[in-house]
Amino acid sequence: MNISAIIDYAGTPFEVFAMLADEDFQNHKCAATGALRHTVSITEQDDRTIILTTRDMPSDSFPSFVKSMVGDTLAVTETQDWGPPGAAGVRHGRLTVEIAGAPVALDGTVALASGGQGCVETIEGDLKARVPLIGSKIEQAAAPAIQSAIRVERENGKAWLER
Repeated sequence: MNISAIIDYAGTPFEVFAMLADEDFQNHKCAATGALRHTVSITEQDDRTIILTTRDMPSDSFPSFVKSMVGDTLAVTETQDWGPPGAAGVRHGRLTVEIAGAPVALDGTVALASGGQGCVETIEGDLKARVPLIGSKIEQAAAPAIQSAIRVERENGKAWLER
């Protein structure tokens, strides 16, 4: 299942990336998604920036057949692996979201480029459930949570840049 979003920020690609790679911003974002507990790690490896968040999320919004597989909470790991800045701060990276104990994951790309109000973040991903017969139902159940997390990032990012 395709997951895609475009977030239009009022800031330069350099400013938006500085926000995304800010531990306080990532902590705020994780809390705003409703995480019961979370951790944030931001590391530099050569010319790459790795943003790793883990969140324990309640599973009460999922259908009962999903909850029976994962329990009362979901351990979600999001990894953004950003490359170095190009001209005008353009960046590209990989995005993965994995749910421990569940056969579902998102694999995709992220990009920052000048445009819109100043910077546009593009998110493109493929949400896959590796379960025969009911995989598409699991993807349909998981997609709203992924889309909600993107909305939270958009809202929190816009507010962050306005301060």
